[in-house]
Amino acid sequence: MEIAGYQHKVQYYETDQMGVVHHSNYIRWFEEARTDFLEKSGFSYAWMEEQGIIIPVLSVAAEYKQMVHYGEDVRIFPIVTEFNGVKLKLRYEIKNVQTQELTTTGTSCHCFLDRQYRPLRLKKTFPQVYQMFADCLE
Repeated sequence: MEIAGYQHKVQYYETDQMGVVHHSNYIRWFEEARTDFLEKSGFSYAWMEEQGIIIPVLSVAAEYKQMVHYGEDVRIFPIVTEFNGVKLKLRYEIKNVQTQELTTTGTSCHCFLDRQYRPLRLKKTFPQVYQMFADCLE
């Protein structure tokens, strides 16, 4: 599955007094991009939760390379880098739409749980979801 990325226009409330995006917003953008990626794949968070699949965040990190300012457009690319059916790791690349410069990179790690918060093996219980993530592996 080709990832077109998720486009976001920087809002005023996401910036500090200098008009630079506050660091905490990048983590939110990762989630927005991840949600968009899942929706485009046909397996939205809402659908997964209806099926009893819960996907908590185990860790998240970001590295800031260039400042992003109020009014700029960025595109966030979520990339599946590791997946074994129980755990999922994504890398994110944020690029300025106008300049195409890489502004931020990051990662998030997740696991798949059932409604009782026990590990879920997607290959066995939800093979179609397993295959989608396996097909997206970088």
